Amino acid sequence: MITPWERWRTVAPHQIALKTDQGELSWDELCQTVDRYSAHLIKQGVASGDVVTLVGKNHIDTLFVFLAAHQVGAICALTMPQPVAQLAVKFDTLYPQGRSALVWLAPSAQVTEDELHDLKRPVTVLCFNQASITESNSDDFQAYDERNLASLIFTSGSTGVPKAVAHTHQQHFASASGLLEWFHFNQQHCWLLSLPMYHVSGLSIVYRWLTAGACLKLGSGHLTDDIQGVSHASLVPVQLKRLLESGIDLNLTHVLLGGSHIPQELGMQAAQLGIETWLGYGMTEAASTVTARRVETGLGAGQVIPNRKLEIRHGRIYIGGATLASGYYQQGYLVSFTDEQGWFDSKDLGQWNQGDLEVIGRADNLFISGGENIHCEEIEAVLNRHPDVALAMIVPMEDTTFGYRPVAVLSTTQSLEKAYWDKWCAGYLEKFKWPIAYFSMPEELTTSGIKVSRAALKTWLLEHYSASI
Repeated sequence: MITPWERWRTVAPHQIALKTDQGELSWDELCQTVDRYSAHLIKQGVASGDVVTLVGKNHIDTLFVFLAAHQVGAICALTMPQPVAQLAVKFDTLYPQGRSALVWLAPSAQVTEDELHDLKRPVTVLCFNQASITESNSDDFQAYDERNLASLIFTSGSTGVPKAVAHTHQQHFASASGLLEWFHFNQQHCWLLSLPMYHVSGLSIVYRWLTAGACLKLGSGHLTDDIQGVSHASLVPVQLKRLLESGIDLNLTHVLLGGSHIPQELGMQAAQLGIETWLGYGMTEAASTVTARRVETGLGAGQVIPNRKLEIRHGRIYIGGATLASGYYQQGYLVSFTDEQGWFDSKDLGQWNQGDLEVIGRADNLFISGGENIHCEEIEAVLNRHPDVALAMIVPMEDTTFGYRPVAVLSTTQSLEKAYWDKWCAGYLEKFKWPIAYFSMPEELTTSGIKVSRAALKTWLLEHYSASI
């Protein structure tokens, strides 16, 4: 089966497909590059059905490895920069005991090859230096199939234990094509890849690009520079607000906004400049956005996008449709997460309001901070590991920029100085999960001898938090 990038090489070989700070590539040049990376993957022992783990933030080589792996029939697991202990847990999810982990480390990976080789399981670190990437022919690679598993994206779910959500190419393309029925994007456009590919919101941009045969711009991390020459972008509200206030010339026509607290006035301000702004509701298991609407119109999270299904049972949101993942990947096997009718319990609470979805909140302890899923119990487990901590609890506190931030309440003989606990958390948690403040556990909540109520703790914290931060 021909790959999408090969199809666009046939249709428009000289059209610009990719822009980076290193230059531009046409579809023909992109395909030649992916062919060379594919040959090198095979040379290093990667075969159809293997899992290749990509670690780190977006990088041009990460994109090439991602496409090349699919060309040889491999599956890509994508994960953020993190300590080696966290990565080892993910390897245990992806690879059977004794099986070598196949790993590509981006420059931002946060772990070294030596650290990986110190793990108990064997690890093969894939290398792609330019001298070793030789010419090849795409006829050598015939393993791509839209029905193949394409991506494994980690989510903490409702337990804090990382789960690898498994999507096929078909499911990702169903997500992309459905959204593009509403959100105009074609060969004349360019979408900025500013969101990390290890989140489904970033990976979905790649599949929209491949669906439309448009141009993809790989961001450098400097938004005011990256946004130049871009027609489409996925941003959080504060980023769009800063762009509009900066006064710089924008070629933007469409913006897909993520996160919470999206003000209608922001959409109206963008509309005056000819920019359509959209918001939506989605999740990893559903290959990104499930419902959407224009920011300046409608209510809540909007209506259900083509190729998706959504229903509300007893106040809980259930998701179905062609974009729903195949299951959770566990050491080579798929574990179903749907009921007998094929519906997924999102564990979100919601209701219909004049035909639009209104999301009320989570049914569990998962909260979202700056677009990142964080589970209270994951942070608590790290803090409770400290020898001087008798009890640690995390309360998500509302934040105007990030939505929510974690705050810790400890029963401990240690100092509550944040710098001390930052150092403790650094070996176990990604930085965005570090608590932003620490408080001593109130004695009145522990005297009963029963489990401390998280709700009661939040009530207590609301009385002390604002005055202390």
